[in-house]
Amino acid sequence: MKRRKRILVTGGAGFLGSHLCERLIKEGNEVICLDNLFTGSRENVDHLLDRHAFEFVRHDVCERMIVEVDEVFHLACPASPIHYQRNPVRTIRTTVEGTLHALDLAREVRAKLLIASTSEVYGDARVHPQVETYWGNVNPIGPRACYDEGKRCAEALAIAYAQQYGVGVRIARIFNTYGPRMNENDGRVVSNFIVQALRGNPLTIYGRGEQTRSFCYVDDLVDGLIRLMASDVTTPVNLGNPTEFTIGELAEKVLKLTGSSSRIEYHDLPIDDPRQRRPDITRARELLEWLPTIALEAGLARTVDYFRTRTTA
Repeated sequence: MKRRKRILVTGGAGFLGSHLCERLIKEGNEVICLDNLFTGSRENVDHLLDRHAFEFVRHDVCERMIVEVDEVFHLACPASPIHYQRNPVRTIRTTVEGTLHALDLAREVRAKLLIASTSEVYGDARVHPQVETYWGNVNPIGPRACYDEGKRCAEALAIAYAQQYGVGVRIARIFNTYGPRMNENDGRVVSNFIVQALRGNPLTIYGRGEQTRSFCYVDDLVDGLIRLMASDVTTPVNLGNPTEFTIGELAEKVLKLTGSSSRIEYHDLPIDDPRQRRPDITRARELLEWLPTIALEAGLARTVDYFRTRTTA
């Protein structure tokens, strides 16, 4: 019989965290969802509040925490440029101090810890697709540095704790993820396009829409996180969908799915915006037996349905 685990999810009321909490409870675990609601929302976990196996705690990871758990999924951090650039000092503190506190907790209670890192550690990559052995091309003083370099430091902290204290650490480098419960105002391209299309507003494309991204549906990503935590893999692992699309292609798919007559409006590219982003998932496929199964069109359709219930013109 599978043992019931007690699991802490930091950032558990966010888009990704809430889906992870839901899945962990479904699998029979006790879940403590910790979030300061800076970018997360209690609404994302409302449907879990009456479950005896679920507990919500409002807390900032920049403050120390102690709770007896078997595993920690450390997801707490603003993940969209609008939010993490709004208060860059707070972003760096969250990525560094928050990770340090999560690692201290894991060390004290002898819990395994999974850190949600990001494809942003590769920066404006000169290697394509991006492999885990690539060290990246990151501007350490640019407007995205608070997030990019913060996550790189978080990875370094995790490896140091694993080597010095024997903490069981897993590192997931997460590529673009989308699905229901995305924040409609967080500036991410999928939610931006869908909300703009449903409201009949112009779809804003930065540059000429020729930059590429790879989009992973949230259910696939959560499955990858759980497999990684359960594994013995201690090196960073890319988690994302390896199918690559231009931003222009994404815009056309959203217009078709929504039936919108919105036009496309072009703006200047943001500073340090990556030109190409696509994961090499060989390591995840071979070591975790993980492969995304939900095609972009199917995932977008579910995401559009979600935003239809929430978006007004």
